[in-house]
Amino acid sequence: MGFDYALVHVKYTVPPALLLTLFYRPLFTRLDVYKVVFLVTIAVLSTIPWDSYLIRTGIWSYPSHVIVGPKLFDIPLEEVFFFFIQTYTTSLLYIILSRPTFQPAYLRTERQGSHPLGPCNQQWRWYKRLGQLVLAVTIGWGLHQVVDNGVGTYTGLILIWAAPFLLLLWSLAYQCILGLPLSNTILPIMLPTLYLWVVDTLALKRGTWVISSGTKFGVHLWDGLEIEEALFFLLTNTLIVFGQLAFDNALAILYTFPKLFPSPAVLPSPIILVEALCTSASRYDEARLTGLQEAVTRLKRKSRSFYLASSTFQGRLRADLMLLYSFCRVADDLVDNASSAEDAKMWIARLQRFLDIAYGSVGKFDTSVEQYVVDSFPEDTRSALLQLPCSRLSRQPLQDLLRGFDMDLAFNSAPPIRTEANLEVYAQRVAGTVAQMCNELIFHIYCTSLSLEDQRRIIQSGNRMGIALQYVNIARDISVDAKIGRVYIPMTWLKEAGKTYHSVLQDPEGAGVEDLRSKLLGKAFALYEDARGAIEELPSEARGPIRVAVESYMEIGRVLRQKGYAVKAGRATVPRWRRIGVAWKTLHQ
Repeated sequence: MGFDYALVHVKYTVPPALLLTLFYRPLFTRLDVYKVVFLVTIAVLSTIPWDSYLIRTGIWSYPSHVIVGPKLFDIPLEEVFFFFIQTYTTSLLYIILSRPTFQPAYLRTERQGSHPLGPCNQQWRWYKRLGQLVLAVTIGWGLHQVVDNGVGTYTGLILIWAAPFLLLLWSLAYQCILGLPLSNTILPIMLPTLYLWVVDTLALKRGTWVISSGTKFGVHLWDGLEIEEALFFLLTNTLIVFGQLAFDNALAILYTFPKLFPSPAVLPSPIILVEALCTSASRYDEARLTGLQEAVTRLKRKSRSFYLASSTFQGRLRADLMLLYSFCRVADDLVDNASSAEDAKMWIARLQRFLDIAYGSVGKFDTSVEQYVVDSFPEDTRSALLQLPCSRLSRQPLQDLLRGFDMDLAFNSAPPIRTEANLEVYAQRVAGTVAQMCNELIFHIYCTSLSLEDQRRIIQSGNRMGIALQYVNIARDISVDAKIGRVYIPMTWLKEAGKTYHSVLQDPEGAGVEDLRSKLLGKAFALYEDARGAIEELPSEARGPIRVAVESYMEIGRVLRQKGYAVKAGRATVPRWRRIGVAWKTLHQ
């Protein structure tokens, strides 16, 4: 009886797992727990028979003086725990590194006429078949080494155990494995592999576990690390990451294609996951993928704060929020970038007509929506309109958003923001409505025990929070807005400060403007304090992410309250490190 193997866990395997858990704890959702438990269960159950065989046949062994004693199918309990802790740690590292990535944007259809953003169908199929061929050859070579029963026996046993699983996972999830950033694939494999190579070197030198000399090649990756052990940890971490990639690939399919999977559960069953993975890529909705890809591009380009916040959302909610933002951004750009007031009014009228047709056809197949969009809008805006999740949004907020655009156009004739009441109406229309729709999507997707009355109250609190965020936006953009001939500060406030509309247009950073900015920020923070409590009543999956979205934007207001804040392109900016710090602090509240 001994504690050498147990001490390996105490010193080397448990601390990284604890650190990663503490780091990610604020973002841990039921879906994350489901993914980790699912994969840990499969890893442990699939490894026990193989490991038990290696021990019983003498391929490797554990001296009695290094283990506590209890065994499961001849496997020391410390070794069984190693299966668990390695799978848990590598899975959690993968989840952390892949959290910013929006996996549906990397799916591709595989049929003739595929979208030009991705490789053609023949390329993807060749990649799939090449990978299958390599893994099949690997299995054959491993089988040969086992039958030969020589120095390659241990390597062969590793390969004929791991390669079939890799072949299965590759066949089901090769799009994600190939297409996702290296931070989602290679990095979560190599970081724990390198770490475990070092741990294994120390354990082998101490004799914590021993490999039979007649079953190994005798080649070392470095002094003390057998090449077979290096291969074992590389393949096991590859299996874990490929398993997580396959899980995410299945979720991406489930949440991206409502025509194939109309109402996926937040925690889908293993049967549904397999069904999603087995869905032919030729059935993917290419228009849907294009809409999501373009939405991601707009989000990265137009709103860094919301892009940071979006990485904290998961599943269908994240996709719907991106599509909602994409619509709002496109609608706003159509009006703002119009060549004349008449053209801007034309775009508002067309958007109004789009809502008339779209909400008249919700829940039924109607080609008139698509035909109208194709006939009436530029090509690069169409996906944003066609992919708007109308079935999960009420029409009124979208209608109010267009009324907000009308108020912007009124600047061409007479300033529409004459009183504080006008300012509140404007902010409610252009921003309160967006926050309201975010909450509608949350309550549509996640189950809650709240009454309908409480849900409406929280949705209205979101509306007020949106007004607060718009006040911050206006306070930040006084100079930028002045360049396009607009002042959103109420004229009654200007008069009280001894200023006029035209004086602010001519000198938006002049004396007294900073006081008006402070007054506007004061109103923003008062609304923020009044509405922030409702965030804690949202479903748990959305609570943290909404906090991050709100606090990331309110941090702009905090920066504006400081003297000597940095200005870029006429706007106060929040350094990236500070935005990340705010997100971190917010999630740990």
